[in-house]
Amino acid sequence: MTYTVNCSILLTELPLLERPAAAKAAGFDAVEFWWPFDTAVPADADVTAFENAITDAGVQLTGLNFFAGNMPGGDRGLVSWKGRCSEFKDNVDVVVGIGERLGTKAFNALYGNRQDEFTPEEQDELGLKNLVYAAQGVAKIGGTVLLEPVSGTPAYPVKTAADALAIIAKTQEAGVDNVKLLADFYHLAVNGDDVAAVIEKHAKNFGHIQIADDPGRGAPGTGNLPLGEWITRSRDLGYAGPIGLEYKAAAADAFSWAIRQPAN
Repeated sequence: MTYTVNCSILLTELPLLERPAAAKAAGFDAVEFWWPFDTAVPADADVTAFENAITDAGVQLTGLNFFAGNMPGGDRGLVSWKGRCSEFKDNVDVVVGIGERLGTKAFNALYGNRQDEFTPEEQDELGLKNLVYAAQGVAKIGGTVLLEPVSGTPAYPVKTAADALAIIAKTQEAGVDNVKLLADFYHLAVNGDDVAAVIEKHAKNFGHIQIADDPGRGAPGTGNLPLGEWITRSRDLGYAGPIGLEYKAAAADAFSWAIRQPAN
């Protein structure tokens, strides 16, 4: 079983650039991050420092988010955010560069909250254009754009697998085939989706899986979700990618549930 540690939600007691090495010391060979900078186009020195933290730790960066705005402030992506289209497109170029240098293939594009001053149709028209642009950009390095249903943010319109898949179908109609569903089992379950049914219908086409338990968004085993069963069934049906660990836990016992071999 291949796990990838989301170092934007785990190991947060440490400075961001120290987390890849901490994941390696805990016995993992892969990490993923939300966008690790405050701006869509960070300084070259900051990008280099981030890339060096990954390579020096000896881990693979399996996934990276596009810039999503001010996440602590409630933003959830620029894909459909009217007025920030050029910012998103500039960020695609930075993401592709990082992906090319680090061998990263999966890139999460958070869709964006609804804006009161625009209709959903206006935002969705932009969202489609930006997803296609991002997909064409990462295709140059063999990459995939991920679209994720998210819980806990009422203004975020992509809440179920069906919501995401409807948008993905439109990207396919527009001529790209590398936009895939990010199946975060926690978000899907919290939003009331039938996770088992989603797995049965779509697991072979998942772009990525992320996990956390519910209630609490804690480590596997702290809640009531049958995460092990869902992962096993997804594997049986053809999902061959890593499993993203995207839950909240103190570093001291964040991985006590997992079978692994700590590094010496």
